[in-house]
Amino acid sequence: MKVKSIIRIIFNLILGGMLVYGGIMKFDKPMPSPTAIVEKVQKGEAVAPNTEILKIKNYIFGMKQTGFFWEFLGIVELAAGILLISQVFSGIGALIALPMVLNIFLFHLFLEFEETGELLQTAGLLLINLVLIGFTYKTWKPLVYDKKILSLG
Repeated sequence: MKVKSIIRIIFNLILGGMLVYGGIMKFDKPMPSPTAIVEKVQKGEAVAPNTEILKIKNYIFGMKQTGFFWEFLGIVELAAGILLISQVFSGIGALIALPMVLNIFLFHLFLEFEETGELLQTAGLLLINLVLIGFTYKTWKPLVYDKKILSLG
């Protein structure tokens, strides 16, 4: 039982630390103007060396240009990371983090598959996230599966 607790604490700190770092980095640089990519293309400047990198740049640029989504994502990453690091609220932090971590993994799988290191890192974070949710299975199981509701039918 003690080893399980230590693994849980380490996993909470790893995933929580990565999310806090990622959340802070969302506020690191000023937002580019909505026409920044178009202006670069019109000036003849290279936006990306190939279409794969252009897809990545457009994806992230699109989130930044909504005027709120990139910052919202940063706030949610910070909140989930702090909940995970707190250890007390780590279960809810892991649940909040799952859609973000899954999206980050899928981003790397489909848009940056040649970056093996980052793909393995995000796969590891996804696995850690799933293990943490598994640790809290008894807590959230009644939210998903309720025998009382099924027996009424």
